[in-house]
Amino acid sequence: MSWWQLLVLLASGVVAGVVNTIAGAGSLLTLPALILVGLPEGVANATNRIGVLAQSAAGAAGFHRRDLLDTQAVVSIVLPTMVGSLLGAVLAASLPEDILKPVLLAVMVAMGFLFALKPGVVAPPAGTETRSIKERPLAWPALLATGIYGGFLQAGIGILLLGILSGMLRYDLVRANALKLVIVGSLTSVALVVFVVAGDVRWLPGLVLAIGTVVGSQIGVHVAITKGQALIRWFVLAAIVAVVATQILR
Repeated sequence: MSWWQLLVLLASGVVAGVVNTIAGAGSLLTLPALILVGLPEGVANATNRIGVLAQSAAGAAGFHRRDLLDTQAVVSIVLPTMVGSLLGAVLAASLPEDILKPVLLAVMVAMGFLFALKPGVVAPPAGTETRSIKERPLAWPALLATGIYGGFLQAGIGILLLGILSGMLRYDLVRANALKLVIVGSLTSVALVVFVVAGDVRWLPGLVLAIGTVVGSQIGVHVAITKGQALIRWFVLAAIVAVVATQILR
């Protein structure tokens, strides 16, 4: 790879790491970058998972070091999304992805309005008492459905997870982001194994991208903690607009 290709991947990885750690939809930057340096779309989609996994792990570790990751809730929250991801991957093998696009757009638009008009509904203030899945039984099927969507299509799953973690389980956006990264990392690890076995991963561009995303994730953790929920809310709104616009224009 040439120096400019490596630089493009590194720079896009840093920005995507920041965006994914604070909100989501960073793949809207990294996928075009991978395609720009010459990877076919399918290979770019597979290779991109290296950066997503590295960024998720580094970001979650950063939140954990600052005691902002609810480790006791990890298993109960990750389990339904993992089950859903497996179901979604099976569906993806037999159904066109356009089936879920209207669902994504509708949910994203609704979340955008809530963030703009009634932020307290989906972004409770810091210090709000959280709820377990036992206390919010609808959270389990919501996480399952989000996992199915993630296994099927992936785009915007981080934003959907924030809606559930903050809106239903009442985590503030900082702690919700910490749990979101654990979930996304878990889902991505399963997908990456599948892609590696299929021979679709290109390691050099993937590792360069991963270096950038790890750097960006640490910046994102710092920004999320120091700037708080107000900035995160605007990042999420911008990510929602980007995902909806991308899905409409595709």
